[in-house]
Amino acid sequence: MMSLLGRSEVDTGEVFVNFNQNITSLAVATNGNYSLYSLGSVDSTLDKIYHTKSDDLFLIERLFESSLVAIVSQRAPRKLKVCHFKKQSEICNYSYSNTILAVKLNRERLIVCLEESLYIHNIQDMKVVHTIRDTPSNQQGLCALSSSSEHCYLAYPGSVITGEVQIFDAINLHAKTMINAHDTPLAAIAFSPSGTEIATASERGTVIRVFSSQDGSRLFELRRGLKRCVSIVSLSFSTCADYLVSSSNTETVHIFRLDRSAAENNDHGKQSSDDWMGYLSKTVTSYLPTQVTDVLSQGRAFASVTLPEAGVRRMCAIATIQKQLRLLIASQDGYLYVYSIPSIEGAECQLIKRHDLRLDDNYAMDVKVNSPHHTAGLNSNVSIGGAAGVPSAAAAAAAGGSGDGGKGAEKPGSSSNAAGASYASAVKGDEPAGSSSSNN
Repeated sequence: MMSLLGRSEVDTGEVFVNFNQNITSLAVATNGNYSLYSLGSVDSTLDKIYHTKSDDLFLIERLFESSLVAIVSQRAPRKLKVCHFKKQSEICNYSYSNTILAVKLNRERLIVCLEESLYIHNIQDMKVVHTIRDTPSNQQGLCALSSSSEHCYLAYPGSVITGEVQIFDAINLHAKTMINAHDTPLAAIAFSPSGTEIATASERGTVIRVFSSQDGSRLFELRRGLKRCVSIVSLSFSTCADYLVSSSNTETVHIFRLDRSAAENNDHGKQSSDDWMGYLSKTVTSYLPTQVTDVLSQGRAFASVTLPEAGVRRMCAIATIQKQLRLLIASQDGYLYVYSIPSIEGAECQLIKRHDLRLDDNYAMDVKVNSPHHTAGLNSNVSIGGAAGVPSAAAAAAAGGSGDGGKGAEKPGSSSNAAGASYASAVKGDEPAGSSSSNN
């Protein structure tokens, strides 16, 4: 059975947490229920937009602030349901030949990731417009879809041996570029909000790189650590694209600042070695091993957060909320942490709020920075993000979810008759974002 950190002894989780594309809402699934929360006032409260009873879910994706959500349940792990949550209706459903490992959305495309194939749907009518078959085995469902409609790119691993990234143009339906990002297999990938940059981390987890998704050129190389290899769990650009945040199976979350003006100046400096400092630097580094010069040139974390314990899976995001930059950490133990981000490099992030995601109401718990973490016994009951908590192949087979004789995706189910105006309304998101509904 697939687990939180690739450990077979961890049972399928009971809680799923996921941010939407522009970090304005949070989806939470617990024990036969799922809720959507607004992050607009997360410094003080976690406002519930929607709550309903449902099958135990391991995937939820909301399309920006619209009414459209895509869900996959543990009971039917091969079936994708597309719903209009404000009207409490299922718009359509698709079944696939194997377990769905990941679902990604933007305003143009919906991507379904299986272990050895990717299905690209047109978000307007949910028709399959392209299938990428026979991809390298991707048991973790690792893939990324740009949230941008202008640069609507899909990224996925191109190898099980090295950290090769394949970038596919999901609008024009052709391969865009291939990037040899790392020597070891990929562990995390993420697009910038504009889709023009992609961040990558490998299974070794010590170095994070940022590339141009247009031509594959390397833009930044960031050093997460030197002492130990780690499993990168989450990698995310800030909504302003000036920061990159990563979390791993350690207790530390790292924030990197992407200073593009400095990078451009460095490029100009490399092209011109007229000044004596540039000449001296070039002369000294020419005598050093490549491994040493690479380490010297890598960027260090701008800021970091140390949480109470290691081995806890955490999904991270950075967003501007009420004109303030905030680090949001959705943790395996069922909490959402809210931190301020310092303006000075090396300063500490300050804990503002901790919200308990396991409670049925909107209660938020105030916690001091050095408060103890009273969550013993919860770690094995939570799965967060991606394919974590995906049922095993045996469970998937027992659950049904039949295929389509090799095509992978069937036509929409009986609820597809609800498409039309309801579907258009959900995609456009033309209803007030703050309206709430519930189905208890």
